[in-house]
Amino acid sequence: MKLICTQSDLNTHLSLVSRAVPSRPSLPVLANVLLKADETTQRVSLTGFDLSLGVQTSFSAQVEAGGTLTLPAKLLTDIVSRLPDGELTLDAEADGSLATLTCALGRYQVRGMAADQYPELPTLDNGEATHLLVESLVEGLRGSLFATSGDETKQVLTGVHVTAEGDEMEFAATDGHRLAVVQTIKPGAETETAAAPKVATFDVTVPGKALRELERMLQMHPSVEAIAVRFDQGQLIFEWEHQRITSRLLEGQYPNYRQLIPRQFSRQMTVERRLFISALERIAVLADQKNNIVKLSLDGTKQEIVVSVDAPDVGNGREAVAAQVSGEDLDIAFNVRYLLEGLKAFNTTEIQMQFNAATSPSIVTPLGGMKMTYLVMPVQIRS
Repeated sequence: MKLICTQSDLNTHLSLVSRAVPSRPSLPVLANVLLKADETTQRVSLTGFDLSLGVQTSFSAQVEAGGTLTLPAKLLTDIVSRLPDGELTLDAEADGSLATLTCALGRYQVRGMAADQYPELPTLDNGEATHLLVESLVEGLRGSLFATSGDETKQVLTGVHVTAEGDEMEFAATDGHRLAVVQTIKPGAETETAAAPKVATFDVTVPGKALRELERMLQMHPSVEAIAVRFDQGQLIFEWEHQRITSRLLEGQYPNYRQLIPRQFSRQMTVERRLFISALERIAVLADQKNNIVKLSLDGTKQEIVVSVDAPDVGNGREAVAAQVSGEDLDIAFNVRYLLEGLKAFNTTEIQMQFNAATSPSIVTPLGGMKMTYLVMPVQIRS
């Protein structure tokens, strides 16, 4: 194998696939990236796989002799990321056991392993492809991924529940303390295109890790308008422009989250989103000293919301933010991180927050723009 490529191309694509390389691989070869050079297409593909998540990406290069080999992911990434800009030459022996990387300043040799030991990524020949608009997909991920659980013992909650029916898709994520639900409208029959045909019906829970990699890769390909997705027998595949992500789907019944969302409220307030975020971020400096808890006090007379924190050992803080408040006054407390993450996922100028009581879930929604509902459980205030 022999190929010539730029340092930036190799570095960029290595950093993508390396995220699917396990830190404690069950097979030694999985600590490596699989590298394939194709003389016919003049492309190089890289693959990282942990037996659950697989990331495959490819880029154009000058391939003088094709071949396949695997090289240690971390070592190769550490070397390539430190090399200067410019052309690199990668040469490998026929058995792929030793690869030589040459740049303008010198050369490095890295020992690899035979490519035939590397497990193949799953393929779904029978799964019918559904095409999703990238704009809708990114909006759904941005509004839901942050609310997934990091607790591996609640595995089904570490993913995003994605449903599609007719022309609408819904993304939902919860960690037991908050719930984010985003609806995105799909093109209907009257706007159906070859790039984005009508969406098939599906109901799956996709691991958050796979979706974060998808979001990251789509940001690097802003010109992509639609991607193909296939589901079959607990497996999912995303594909577009020589890029591919495979992932196992999460098993288990996802909670019936729709029944958690209250239908009626006795109090509500409308506030400018950026003003509210700024006040919360300043108060959060003190809240960090006291379990991240902030108190919100709705004042209908002054038409304002007071954001405060009282950390007796450190100090206290209080800020008033102008708001349109209706209903009786209320004191209610939240984890400030939960509030901020939800508010930052919105893309509108104003938000509405609705309440019933200090111990009942509250709903935050953007006014105009994206169709998103964010439910946050309050924290009990100790007198």
